[in-house]
Amino acid sequence: MFHAAMQAAIEGARTLAQMDELSRQLWQGHGAGALGDHEAQILAERLHGRRSAIREGIQPIGIPVGRASVFPPRRSVRSPDRAASRERRRLLACSGPLPPQIAARFTEGQRAVLRIIGDEVAAKGVCGLCIDAIAARAGVCRRLAQGAIRLAEGDGLLTIQERRHEGRKNSPNLVRIISREWQAWVRRGARLQPPRLTLAEPAVQPEGIGCKTKHPTDRVVTLGTTRPAEPVKRLPKRQSFAHW
Repeated sequence: MFHAAMQAAIEGARTLAQMDELSRQLWQGHGAGALGDHEAQILAERLHGRRSAIREGIQPIGIPVGRASVFPPRRSVRSPDRAASRERRRLLACSGPLPPQIAARFTEGQRAVLRIIGDEVAAKGVCGLCIDAIAARAGVCRRLAQGAIRLAEGDGLLTIQERRHEGRKNSPNLVRIISREWQAWVRRGARLQPPRLTLAEPAVQPEGIGCKTKHPTDRVVTLGTTRPAEPVKRLPKRQSFAHW
């Protein structure tokens, strides 16, 4: 009697929730002795087949068949000039983006990524670039840029604020530097960087950077007086003793 009732219920079930409830009742009846091992095995196989058929018949709402997301698939982006990307990556990595004790933990490509983040933080206080833009500016791939940022986050150098939106595309993450050594390094680099000149501004060399320009006609300055440089005294020519 119980076997016939369970078989009819399995055939009439239309949802996965009903199948889960029938599975629970099936094994409860087997434990109570209402079903034998052979009957329980037959009903379990039939239940499994009905559950698979119900799953295949479920159609997602609003998503075309064959696509797992409403957003378009991500395209594989490659640099149009790999040689230029390599040179840009090396230049950024060698420009001193981090203090030496911190930079030693990262590879060349990772230092280039962190240089881009440091420049954005120095200019805007926070880096809001998308990961593709950071990778393109640093001359590295998208995966390497993600790994460098996560590694720096794990070392306690920066924080990542995710900006997720339900039902629409997420906004780029906000990256902030929290390392005091790195912050001081970024501020020092911003102070030493010469200002950008426009066509209307005269080219004035910033004070305190580099050496004083000297010219060949400069005079020797001593105690505030200017006098010509003294001529060099020549020693008397040494006599030859070849006639001895």
